[in-house]
Amino acid sequence: MGTINKDWLAPCGLYCGVCGIMFADRDGNEKFKERLCTVYGTQPEDIKCKGCMAENEEDIFFYCRSCPIKHCTKEKGIEGCYQCDNFPCDHISNFPMPVGKKVMLRAVPQWREWGTEKWVEEEEKRYHCPKCGYQLFRGAKSCRSCKTPVDQD
Repeated sequence: MGTINKDWLAPCGLYCGVCGIMFADRDGNEKFKERLCTVYGTQPEDIKCKGCMAENEEDIFFYCRSCPIKHCTKEKGIEGCYQCDNFPCDHISNFPMPVGKKVMLRAVPQWREWGTEKWVEEEEKRYHCPKCGYQLFRGAKSCRSCKTPVDQD
């Protein structure tokens, strides 16, 4: 495996390397940005991110800047929920996006069991179309390339 981008290690277990916000920003996909705006109640220019743990606040998606999970792990002095004895907590139980909550409940125990390198490798492998191999983002309902319905979360 290559070098792990530490900016993509969201403490909650929602690995940024498979995030739709990052895909839309990276690809300059305006149509996808507009769809994401309806989910997050924002404007296309706000659909940008370099990773949850990016050094510059302006490089982090606005929704993730004020994440209570991120603040909680920082207060506890831990890298992520996978290091917390209180997982799952109310922050996870009350997470407002069902797909995110589902992924956290799957991903955090895996991160704890496998360690960071294997966990990142498995998250990156997981988000590909089982039919054609096209790279998917978390929450995708169908493959953009071959239109096959998917549920990788």
